[in-house]
Amino acid sequence: MEIVYYIAPIIALVNLLLELKRDLMMLQQNSYRNERYMRWLKNSQETTSMSRLTACVVLGFSISTYCPTNVAMYLIILFSVFNSVRLLRAKYKKPLVFTNRAKRIYAVATMIAVALICCCGYGFSKGEINSILSACGTAAFALYLGSHIIMYVANVVLAPVEKHINKGYYNDAARILASMPDLKIIGITGSYGKTSTKHYLHRILSEKYDVLMTPGSYNTTLGVIRTIREYLKPYNEVFIVEMGAKQQGDIKEICDLVHPHMGIVTAVGEQHLESFKSIENVQSTKFELIDALPQDGVGVVNDDFEYVANREVKNVECIRYAVNETANASYTATDIIYDETGTRFTIVGEGKELQLHTRLVGECNISNLIAAVIIALCLEVPEDKIRYAVEKIEQVEHRLNLKRTPGGITIIDDAFNSNPTGSKMAMDVLSRFNKGKRIVITPGMIELGEKQYELNEALGVKIAECADVAIIVGEYNKEALLSGIKQGKMNSENVHAVASFNEAQRVLASIAKAGDTVLYENDLPDTFK
Repeated sequence: MEIVYYIAPIIALVNLLLELKRDLMMLQQNSYRNERYMRWLKNSQETTSMSRLTACVVLGFSISTYCPTNVAMYLIILFSVFNSVRLLRAKYKKPLVFTNRAKRIYAVATMIAVALICCCGYGFSKGEINSILSACGTAAFALYLGSHIIMYVANVVLAPVEKHINKGYYNDAARILASMPDLKIIGITGSYGKTSTKHYLHRILSEKYDVLMTPGSYNTTLGVIRTIREYLKPYNEVFIVEMGAKQQGDIKEICDLVHPHMGIVTAVGEQHLESFKSIENVQSTKFELIDALPQDGVGVVNDDFEYVANREVKNVECIRYAVNETANASYTATDIIYDETGTRFTIVGEGKELQLHTRLVGECNISNLIAAVIIALCLEVPEDKIRYAVEKIEQVEHRLNLKRTPGGITIIDDAFNSNPTGSKMAMDVLSRFNKGKRIVITPGMIELGEKQYELNEALGVKIAECADVAIIVGEYNKEALLSGIKQGKMNSENVHAVASFNEAQRVLASIAKAGDTVLYENDLPDTFK
């Protein structure tokens, strides 16, 4: 009896469990939604990766009549060890968070895998120990190729359980909110800008009120529920709720729980067209917030976006603001001046003029500040306190965040995400720096549906217009970006296409000098390459 028959099923199972962990990470990044998970699987070419194609070859040879069983076990061990090491060494931008839900799904997926291995071990063996073990090893190895299916099934099996658990959490959050009838609740949504606006509003309102905001990117119903249950205190006076959406009805679901009295729509744009299919669907979803406001509530909306400006609001008082499309806006920003300390500007509206200074740069940040100031005025925060708070607002990490390196290089960090409007504004900010080279590092924009190529090509043209050097990362938008850059007639010697951000950093280190400015525009999640 050879030891290889014992080692093979163990090593193959370890490889399978590591792959299931990675699958769970991707399922988590797709919000545990099987339809999104399968869409990612289809678009990512994950099932035809080099490791899986190699595994197919190894499996095919191992089960052939020409391959001795012990040789097959050695091949399975060799591949499983190599792939396990690869998975253990892999670094991810957004690693798996082992929440209770993730633990449950992983446990069920593991049980499914082990049950299938045991069934194969006894069903396809000749009853001898070596035969049983080799069948188990081969089954565990074969299941590696179908790990995504196991994860999908585990998620389906647990769906009723998760629904029941989430319902309990929902009812508990509703109970907590009902016990605080005087709590002022402000909803913020938009295709982009909502997180920055949330932070700015929190800083300004904190000059007068005890304020809680949803932390990080807790902008789903479950994220809001968790915030209420874990962070909301009886002494809080204002609750700022960021509301995100992946499909129609998502924002209404949050509103049905929190019942906001005030709401901000920062933008309606082409972000997430892949899931929404049309800009009209994006518009109707974002305005679910305004539609949910009570008669005595206040809606604050950004007229710089066509599909905000053309949306009538009749159910509630609507205050419109803008930086550029000011024709019907009640509040606007004038006298915008950028310098090394940030931005000076004046908010004008309804008989008021507030001269402000902020460390922030970019029209998008000025726009977000206008929305926050309007809400602050509605809640009677004194103008001097607004002025002080705006002066002290810190830049939100990875959102047009300015930094200086010890070597004298200016970094503009806009890596959180990228969208057609935000990327244009980031490029405009970059263009204002004229000391040294202007360098942009970007993988382009995602989730733009049928306009994916068109909008990334337009970004390429803008890059050629505003930057001196372009470093294009990855394959996902490479062709479109390079096409746009070529149309913009940037010198080809200044265009670098690289496979990863690590490689981009090596290129940057070889060309950057003191006085240069580097813009990091977007950083694709692990679900894109």
